[in-house]
Parts: sequence; C-alpha cells; structure tokens
Amino acid sequence: MKTDALDDLARHYGVGLSHTAPDGEELQISDDTKRAILTALGIPCEDEPQVEASLAAAGSIKPPVMRAVPGSICALPDWLTDKPAWGVSLMLYELRSARNWGIGDFADLAAFSRTVAQAGAEFVGVNPLHAQFLSDPARCSPFSPSNRLFLNPLYIAVDQVPGFAADDADPADLEALRSLDAVDYAQVARIKLAALRLIWARWQDAWPSDTGYAKDSFDAFRRDGGDPLRGHALFEALSASMVAGGYGAGWSSWPGSFQDIRSQAVASFEQEEHDSVSFHVWLQWLADTQLGEAAKAAREAGMRIGLYLDFAVGESPDGSATWSTPDLVLPDMTIGAPPDFFTAEGQEWGLAPPSPTTMRRTDFARYKQTMQALTRHAGALRIDHAMALWQLFLVPKGGKPADGAYLHYPIEDMLRILTEVSQENGTVIIGEDLGYVPEGFQDVMRDTSILSYRILYFEKDEGGFFAPKDYPPLALACLSTHDLPTLRGWWRGDDVDLRLEHGLIDEEAAEDQRETRAEERAKLVEGMSWFRVLDEKDRKHAEKAAGDKASELPETIMVATHRMVARTPSLLAGVRLADLTGEEKPTNLPGTVDSYPNWRLKNSVPIEDLADAPFFQSICAVMRAERPKS
Repeated sequence: MKTDALDDLARHYGVGLSHTAPDGEELQISDDTKRAILTALGIPCEDEPQVEASLAAAGSIKPPVMRAVPGSICALPDWLTDKPAWGVSLMLYELRSARNWGIGDFADLAAFSRTVAQAGAEFVGVNPLHAQFLSDPARCSPFSPSNRLFLNPLYIAVDQVPGFAADDADPADLEALRSLDAVDYAQVARIKLAALRLIWARWQDAWPSDTGYAKDSFDAFRRDGGDPLRGHALFEALSASMVAGGYGAGWSSWPGSFQDIRSQAVASFEQEEHDSVSFHVWLQWLADTQLGEAAKAAREAGMRIGLYLDFAVGESPDGSATWSTPDLVLPDMTIGAPPDFFTAEGQEWGLAPPSPTTMRRTDFARYKQTMQALTRHAGALRIDHAMALWQLFLVPKGGKPADGAYLHYPIEDMLRILTEVSQENGTVIIGEDLGYVPEGFQDVMRDTSILSYRILYFEKDEGGFFAPKDYPPLALACLSTHDLPTLRGWWRGDDVDLRLEHGLIDEEAAEDQRETRAEERAKLVEGMSWFRVLDEKDRKHAEKAAGDKASELPETIMVATHRMVARTPSLLAGVRLADLTGEEKPTNLPGTVDSYPNWRLKNSVPIEDLADAPFFQSICAVMRAERPKS
C-alpha cells in the first residue's frame, strides 16, 4: 500500500500523523495505528484499493480545521466584566451535615450556597454530577461516569422527597454513615435506594401534588427525555438484575443477548420489569428537580452566577451511554495521553471517545442535548480537558499509549453549539486547558469567550511565581484542583510523601521533589513581598516558616496566597472548600486506584459549623475586600 495515500486518507479524517516526544523529537504514527483509527471511524482502509476508494468517496468532506466561529461567543454578563467575582469549589459528596445520609446531597448544596453567599461568593463549583453505576457504587470517580447526560441519584436528598417517612431508614444506620470520615458508597446506595423504593411504591397509590413534584411534571420530563432517558433507565434496571445474578454492573460482562439494547432478550426484560425501569426514570426526575432547587437557592441567596457545574471528558466504555447508544463512541479505542515528562509510558484513561462520524451524521444531537442539560441549571460550566473540542489522544485496544495518535474533532460545529447554548441559558464557559495545549487553541478559546483555567501552583517559571497582574482577564484563577494537594499539604510536601508511599516515585525522586518544594515555598513568600500581598510585619515570620521544612502553614501565608489569586484581573477566582477548612489530605492521588481513598474523603467541618472553620473568615474577608460585590 502506498503510505502517502494512507496518510492522505488519515489526514482527511483528522488523524494526526505525528506528535512530539518529551525530548522534542517528532514521532511518526505507525500505519497500523492510522488504520485502526480509520476503521473505528468506519472508513475502509484494509488494502490499497480500499484506501483509494475511500479517498475518492471523501472528496466532499473537509478535514477539520482549528478555528473559532466568527460571531459565535459564549455568554459573559456585563456586570462580570466590570466587577470580577469569586466563588468556592467543592466535591459535593464531601459535604457533611447534621441531616444528610453519609454523603453530601442537593439539599446540602443549597444550604452551603446560602452560607458562602453571605460571605460574598458569587458561585459554588462542584465536581461532575454525572450518572455513575448505581449497582456498583464503588465505581465512584466523577470523571469516569456511566452517562454524562444524566445525574447521579445518590445526591438526592431522600428526606426532602414528598412522602418520605421517618422509619424509611434506620436512624442508627444514618448516624453511623454521617460519622465516617470517608463516604461508604455501598452502604449509602443500599440505604438510599431502599428508602426511595418505598416512597416510589407510595407514589403509585397517591401521587403528591407538591409544587414541582406533580404527576404532569414527571410525565413531561419522561416525554422530553425520550429514548436516551428510556435507555439509561433500562440500563440501570438491567444492571441491577445482572449484579443480583452474579454479573458485573457494566454491560461488557453480561451474557451476549443482553449486551445489545435492541435484542429480544432486552425487550422482554423491559416489558417484565416496566416498574423497575420507571423507578429509574423517576430517580432522574427527582435528581433534576432537586438540582434545580439548589440552583434556585443559590440565586435567591444573592449569587449572580450560582451553580458552576463540571463536564467530564468521556464516559466509561461499559456504561449506560455506550450500551444504550453504541454508535456514539468509537469502538476499540480509549482516551489517553502520549508519553511526557511526568508519565514516561503515557496514560490510558479508560474512557470511550465520542465518534465524530456519528456526531456529523446526527447533526450533533447528543452533544446539543447534553450541553443543554448541563447549562439549564448552571450559571457557569467547566469543560474538563477542553482541548477535546479539537483533539483527543486515542489508544487502540490492546495497544500501549505510545501506540496512540491524536484525532481531530469538528471544533467549529461543537463551538457553534456550545456558544448557542451558553447564550441561551446565560452560562459562562470555563475550559480546563492544562497539560499539552496545541498551538492556537487558547487563541480560539479567547475568540469564543471561553475562560482559561489558571492554577497558581503552575503559574511560575525559573524566576518564581508570576505576578497577579500577568494573569489573563479571560480566565478563572485558583490555587489548585482535585488532583493537586491542598495548600496546607503543598506547604508541607505531603503530596511528595504520598507519591513515595504509594510507589509512584522512588526515594531519590522524592528527595529531589522535596528540595524543589522548599525552593517553591521560598519563591512564593518572596513573590508575596514583591506583589505587596503580605504585610511587612508578617514577612520575616513567613520567610522563617518557608525555610523550616517542618513548619506548618502560617495563616498569614494562607491568606496572602488567596489575596494573590484575588488580585489577578481574571474575571473569576476560585477558593477550594478544602482550603477554607484547612484540610490536609488531597481529594485524589493520581496514579492510584484503591490504595488511596480517592473520591471518598469528607470535609472535616459540617456545613452548620462552616462559618467558624479555621481559615473561613480570614480567607472570605480578603476575597470580599479584593472582589467586592457591587
């Protein structure tokens, strides 16, 4: 086969022919990888005649081009451009309260929003709330969802559902779940779903007429959800049945006759288990209703942005989305990242990549529906790994990340839809543009009014941390994310110790990283003096603490670091709940699965006591002073 013909075909359909190695060398993609991706796209390319025929058939299809759509921009309220705002980010499950059932829920979100709104915050940001695997709740990473179009019912505040009775759950069980320092997803799911099934049974006899929970509202939700909602509910009902029968929650472990939603076996199950399927539709309706109530509570508390939601980059290959709509994803491919300085072998994220072929064929219907669902309740939306608007690194099944290649996506069409939905719902869009960002992508973000994502830990060079004034206006500035240590943990180097403890680095690397952290502490304090965010009377104490490897983080440095973020010209500034309450342990330790309690740790301070937390008042005070409400 002529390599140039295969290259022309690959280029035509957006397959990158090379990528850059950590040492700067340009790595060429193998013909096997080109053929694997083209085959996943549905393009015949097995031999030279097929390649030539496919090239001829592709004549009317234009290769993807990275550029903004003239006249298409995302929503940015006038008041925000005049008066930059601040808010608080958190993982919803981590919230503690006197009334929840061992996991933060939508009622907690409303209560939390009221508290931080009084402190001056304009938004509350949360982790992705996408549907997980109800029949295997231990699969709890919010960034590996079963279906991004729907919500996780474990966030339903059961005690707020009309018809709930006090004896629907054992108070002793609930108190035990509340007392844990980490979410016990299995027990939470067991107790919540049991109580919700009792309420569902009562509703069949006497549907409540409470505002927002009337029967006609449910019927409209079910009708509007259409086949995607039916497919997800059917998946959850079938998944529960399969787990009870000894199979896994994901469809790839099911008997062959149940792996296809169109099979007679699935049709018979749906008919026999109609009530169970309806129950899962009802759960989605409850979750959507309560999320809407939380959004309303945030707005009524005075937040002009309100809820800030998160959109994960992909979905689990054995979840609801890939089972109910298999043509939406590329078969035999997974999303990952090429080798770099941090991961010499590259990364495989275990997520199914969306199919640009299906996107175009269906006029981007699923993408529109998902963006509409996410922005309906959101004043802001963060797009995880925003570069996915342009490209994803795909790893062929059975291969290694080093065997992967980039696939370019129809960015113009996706941006057109994103900007339209953003404008329709008044939703500010933030793009997480960390890691490898292709040349020109941030220009496209700027031209489309998508805010960049700037993390203070990374905003530095050999000379030290960047001055606040050097941050871009069209951005969200913050200290860190869920994958990074809290400020107390960063100061002490706890993240280095954790990486060593869990075998992610060796002792030599750990010592190098500790030395680097000591230098970073010193440069942070030095920068505080230059940027005049630290009082002169506190400078010497801060310098001494920075030079002491065993020192705890002084409150003056905690506050001054947030003042640096607040003084940037970036339109939005974020504060982590974990820093407001002085947490030490990170939310997630990248590179681990079960050896560290990822996505489980709760915040140490209940919502009811939040205003009296160690750093809450001092940090909020400086954020209010630097970014006052008009």
